[in-house]
Amino acid sequence: MVASSQQSYLTPEEYLQLEETNTTKHEYIDGEIYAMAGATDTHVTIALNIASILRTHLRGSGCRVYISDMKVRIESKNRFFYPDVMVTCEEKDRENTTYKKFPRLIIEVLSDSTEAFDRGDKFADYQSLETLQEYVLVNSKKARIECFRRTDDGCWMLQFYTPENKTFKLQSIDFEGKIKDIYEEVDFNRTTDVS
Repeated sequence: MVASSQQSYLTPEEYLQLEETNTTKHEYIDGEIYAMAGATDTHVTIALNIASILRTHLRGSGCRVYISDMKVRIESKNRFFYPDVMVTCEEKDRENTTYKKFPRLIIEVLSDSTEAFDRGDKFADYQSLETLQEYVLVNSKKARIECFRRTDDGCWMLQFYTPENKTFKLQSIDFEGKIKDIYEEVDFNRTTDVS
């Protein structure tokens, strides 16, 4: 993420208007916009694998799967982010076509340039979304999935999944899948993910 020098402060409305016509995607934090870097083959393959698997699982359920072109709005923090994959099951989220406010599940595919932010400030911001039940970080350098689940008392519990587990669970959408399916067509021996 790189800060844009186009304008010193944008309101959320100005940001949304800019994003409609801009050829580069930007995330929005307290009035400042940050250009999104392009992604590598590995990053895109993993995200597409996840979205495809979840789309098939959720078909007909009333839940919707969105990929990295859909923003999530965190109104209480004055933020807009583009998650790699997001699932919302709230009817209210169909009212707006450019962003969603009530995700149940957010998945980020880690890369060198975004990993610290995805683990730190972005996760802290995502936690303020009351509907969010799971936040998942998918490693792009080795087969490892980190699933943070909100507990009944509002804390976040971490569960790791590795190839030894063979499967992983997303409790928020009642899903169990194979780890190898997430990494289908990914060759870690030739991967250098710097997005």
